[in-house]
Amino acid sequence: MINLRILSLCPSNTELAVYAGLEDSLAGVDDYSDWPSSIKELPRLGPDLSINVEKAAELKPDIILASETVPGMEKNIEALKEKGLPYITVPNPTSMREVGDILLWLGEQTGDREKGEEAFRKFNHFMDHYAELSRKVTERKTIYWEWWGKPVFTPGKRNWLTELSELAGGVNIYEDYDQASVQTDWADVLSRAPDVIAAIWVGVQQHKVKPEFIKKRPGWASMKAVTDDSLHILEEPYFCRPSPRLLIGLAQMAAILHPDIYPPYKDGFDPLLNV
Repeated sequence: MINLRILSLCPSNTELAVYAGLEDSLAGVDDYSDWPSSIKELPRLGPDLSINVEKAAELKPDIILASETVPGMEKNIEALKEKGLPYITVPNPTSMREVGDILLWLGEQTGDREKGEEAFRKFNHFMDHYAELSRKVTERKTIYWEWWGKPVFTPGKRNWLTELSELAGGVNIYEDYDQASVQTDWADVLSRAPDVIAAIWVGVQQHKVKPEFIKKRPGWASMKAVTDDSLHILEEPYFCRPSPRLLIGLAQMAAILHPDIYPPYKDGFDPLLNV
């Protein structure tokens, strides 16, 4: 298929499309897609949970990249069906490896298998390299990933951050929950005594997450992660979106946990675009 007109209904789909070599085919994106900078002038279709299907139809797409990664997105799919618009639902990954598989899948779905295979190969090459480095780690650090502070939401076993933790030489302290997302409380986090706190509040810009408020929680001032100055406020797109930009998050977290084993992280580094 050549000269496709593709619409993306959420940020992770937009990023996946770009890495799969489909950037020039993007004809419209949701309001929250913010990478790469080249998409800023594309028509906007509304927020990812409430897409303007009428506007999508006006753009005459060949394929719409729908998603079910967040509860509520299914209503977009129902609206697309009612309108008779061509769409595919991008798989909802639970691991890093599955994110890489989507690159291959996108290439097949759009008729450009070669580009999809190239992105898939680069993705897995980087993953394999970090898996090799992770085997050199003798003492893995425990990580508490905070998606939201009150009520507390954190990833469980069936989320890509568990695999990211392992590849970075760490352990997700909530991997004992066989689910994607865990709701817990401050006392339970405190009892697990994580070595590292990684705060990435979904939908909140990095500079708006204040570490002093996290440290003020009952008993947290004496938590190992706090006393060791291992509380990190991280950029959401590198950890919360199921796209290849998770590799940037992996490089960043690995350098934080074990700087003696992993390469230093450099701002602007992208494992797929800089190699």
